[in-house]
Amino acid sequence: MTDQVIIDNLSRYSKQLKISHIGATGQTELHKARCAIVGLGALGSVIAEQLARAGIGYLRLIDRDFVEFSNLQRQIMYTEEDAIQFSPKATAAARHLQAINSNIEIVPVIADLSAINIGEYLDQIDIIIDGSDNFSVRYLINEYSIAHEIPWVYGAVVGTSGSTATFIPKKTPCYRCLFPEKPALGTVETCDTAGVLSPIVHMIASIQVTEVIKFCSHNSSFLHQSLLQLDCWTNDQLKLNIAHARKTDCPVCVQQHFENLLHDEPNVFSSTLCGRNAVQVTLPASTNITLDQLEVYYNTHYKLKRNTYLLKLFYDEKHTIIFFPDGRAIVQGTDDIARAEAIIAHIVQI
Repeated sequence: MTDQVIIDNLSRYSKQLKISHIGATGQTELHKARCAIVGLGALGSVIAEQLARAGIGYLRLIDRDFVEFSNLQRQIMYTEEDAIQFSPKATAAARHLQAINSNIEIVPVIADLSAINIGEYLDQIDIIIDGSDNFSVRYLINEYSIAHEIPWVYGAVVGTSGSTATFIPKKTPCYRCLFPEKPALGTVETCDTAGVLSPIVHMIASIQVTEVIKFCSHNSSFLHQSLLQLDCWTNDQLKLNIAHARKTDCPVCVQQHFENLLHDEPNVFSSTLCGRNAVQVTLPASTNITLDQLEVYYNTHYKLKRNTYLLKLFYDEKHTIIFFPDGRAIVQGTDDIARAEAIIAHIVQI
């Protein structure tokens, strides 16, 4: 740590330094820590701000999305101006966090985490924090965690309830041990069907952040070996001890079979976005079309709105398309994948 950072610690982190388990030594370790947050929506935005204020020295912020007005009810840090400018969440969060703590390094990544890029985006990270709100991403993170022996902290919220657990390779069961299969469509509530109440977001995120602080300050003996489930409306709490929950036949942490990491993605991959009436379409690499090319070609055909990171195309009265530089597009105004792909095909000729 530099002399200036040490001086800054005395005032900025004075209350945190008084925590007996942290102190000056622990604060120094927090400043050395390198954390990645996957997803900067409800959970991720709270996690990011708390970690920045706590003095985590390096934060990598990974998110595929942009700010909308419907986010502002529960996703802290973002402002109405962010929504008006349809700013990418990663860059908006980085900008706000840098204003909160200029002594830490913040790296925004505008991307959809996948088997293709996870090795790049989670490289040289001490611990991964889940804010993804996505089962597929969690299974992917879990496999990467086991393969590279990187701990991660799971979190999920829906309605008024949430859950969290901390996974340490070789020391705890893994996510796949607890959740062997992805739930079938329609069998679990989602933010689309049940909504999200803001207080449960902060409760779960705060537990996740506390686990990260314990780990990064070398207080791993205090990590909870439980799956915690909370409901902020009924005040119900459930703590399931998972210390001995490892499955002897787990395909991931026991058999070391990483089917998601080795998965070859299809040429065009599409998925609905929870609660958004929108579909994300990932274009094949061979499409090789840039935002500049789209802007020049369609400037006289459609109404366009452009910022440094994104291009918004108003397709018709019902549909708009947000194009990202990494080959993704979000079609707003439909949750029909076939319809979304047809609209994209009309624009980029896939």
